[in-house]
Amino acid sequence: MSATPQKNRATRRVLAAAAGLATMGALVAAMPAGAQDRGDGHGHGHGHGHKPRTVDVQLLSFNDLHGNLEPPAGSAGNVSETQPDGTVKAIPAGGVEYLATSLRTARKGNPYSVTAAGGDMVGASPLLSGLFHDEPTIEALNGLGLDVSAVGNHEFDEGAAELARLQNGGCHPVEGCYEKGKKFKGADFPYLAANVTKEKTGRPLLKPYTVWKKNGVKIGFIGVTLEGTPDIVTANGVKGLKFHDEVETINKYARELDRKGVKSIVALIHEGGAPASTSYNYDCDSPGAGDGISGPIVDIAKGITPKVDALVTGHTHQAYVCTVPDPAGKPRMVTSASSFGKLYTDTTLTYDRRTKDIVRTSVKSANHIVTRHPDRRAKDMTDLITRWNTLAAPIAGKPQGWISADINGRGSTAPEKPLGNVIADAQLEGLAPADKGGAEVAFMNPGGIRADLVHKASGGEGDGVVTYGEAFTVQPFTNMMNVVDLTGAQLVTALQQQVSGANEASPKILQVSKGLTYTLDLTKTGAARVVTDTIKLNGAAIDPAKSYRVAMNEFLAGGGDGFAALGQGTNKLVGASDLDVFNAYLAAHSTATAPLAPPATDRITVIQ
Repeated sequence: MSATPQKNRATRRVLAAAAGLATMGALVAAMPAGAQDRGDGHGHGHGHGHKPRTVDVQLLSFNDLHGNLEPPAGSAGNVSETQPDGTVKAIPAGGVEYLATSLRTARKGNPYSVTAAGGDMVGASPLLSGLFHDEPTIEALNGLGLDVSAVGNHEFDEGAAELARLQNGGCHPVEGCYEKGKKFKGADFPYLAANVTKEKTGRPLLKPYTVWKKNGVKIGFIGVTLEGTPDIVTANGVKGLKFHDEVETINKYARELDRKGVKSIVALIHEGGAPASTSYNYDCDSPGAGDGISGPIVDIAKGITPKVDALVTGHTHQAYVCTVPDPAGKPRMVTSASSFGKLYTDTTLTYDRRTKDIVRTSVKSANHIVTRHPDRRAKDMTDLITRWNTLAAPIAGKPQGWISADINGRGSTAPEKPLGNVIADAQLEGLAPADKGGAEVAFMNPGGIRADLVHKASGGEGDGVVTYGEAFTVQPFTNMMNVVDLTGAQLVTALQQQVSGANEASPKILQVSKGLTYTLDLTKTGAARVVTDTIKLNGAAIDPAKSYRVAMNEFLAGGGDGFAALGQGTNKLVGASDLDVFNAYLAAHSTATAPLAPPATDRITVIQ
């Protein structure tokens, strides 16, 4: 499922020492320090023989880490692997302790190795990173040797000023430094944002590209996020910025690199596709090149100039290694490594010293699982996690409620998710009192559910206990709740927008509170997939002319995720945060002896 960003978390960060509103500084036009080249560039050949004409450059890549320093819990931490007999096995994967070891092991014996990322390294992060504005994740990425990353939509969750701070360093403008005597130094690697410009000046927000060099080998990296970033990030996050077409931007800077003598080019694109199988080892080139993948990245890949030799992608959290023909009809590698550090991609780029270009026919690529063998923990990453966990502990370990079994959210592939029902019910209950907004129904966007509630203990709290840290990981954006007036006609339109317009190709099915029922007919197309005469609230048909009080987070209330109808609400009342109402619901509906059970998923009837 596509990552769906939300609200500037900087404005209301709950800390152990204090709780309150933190206001962002003014939008800054900071550029990252220094356009330094990546790679050590210091090696020299020995002896008097000629250098071989070609050299293999190892490109290691991953995407959509989302601050998951610790192994992601529950089904969200599994990778699907198809076995020789055709069965599919779920393998636990991920965690930066293991990712660091995997990358370091892969680099052995490869003197020319560069590591790149496809965006969303931070944002929508678990408490361990999110509580500290993702400084721990940037520190970890520095430690595991990341050379370059594109920005993703989540890099804009807290706005351009905060993104500039992650690049350049410096303590948080409101919360200061988190460790006494330590100033946050920022990213050692350049964040690339070629298609993001400042509205006032038209100049790029960050560097559009960088050139990695070693022993005369030069590879250019161009980084872009999806053009539709403003549609899936709240207005504060993208204020003062313009987002441009991915293909046009990459082609523009590929020409510039080519003029500068850089003939080998990799595009890092925070946009992706959907393979026909969720197994990471699925062959999406069977029966033909790129036949097994669909989605936005296919047309993007077909439009990008042949000057670009490989595409590292992301955003859809899928795993694929495909060849999609370039405009000249030649095969070109397009890769994505799932999410949360569960996979990494190892691509061989054969560099021709004479032409300074990649021998495209020699490009090979494969995804590899970041396995969690206990002896594969990188000690420096273990130490980093321990250090930040100690700082987070006073708030992270507080019990919020109890559950009787896993309640799947992120890990559920169904349109209606058990955890989605819990969250929507929590929002309805929290905003139903007259003085809280008088809500009659609540909607939750599926991409805002970032994890599962897992029964197994994550620490010393005991099985079934939901801690503050676990609840935060499910809903890390700390969006404020809104209650608005919408007509019945607008409600129907909103439900149709789940499966039409911007969401037709990749539906975003809203999670709905108890009492709202309808039928979703996926055999039809567009808005017709929502069977309008089945839509009922508490057993009564929706009246197009009647006004309803509707609860939702401020991201949806702003029309986010393609739900323009939800942005038309009036008489808005701002309530508590989504995390607060979620925790209040857990406290009210569970005890150690009577834990909350996974709810039935019977609100949306799906016809396949």
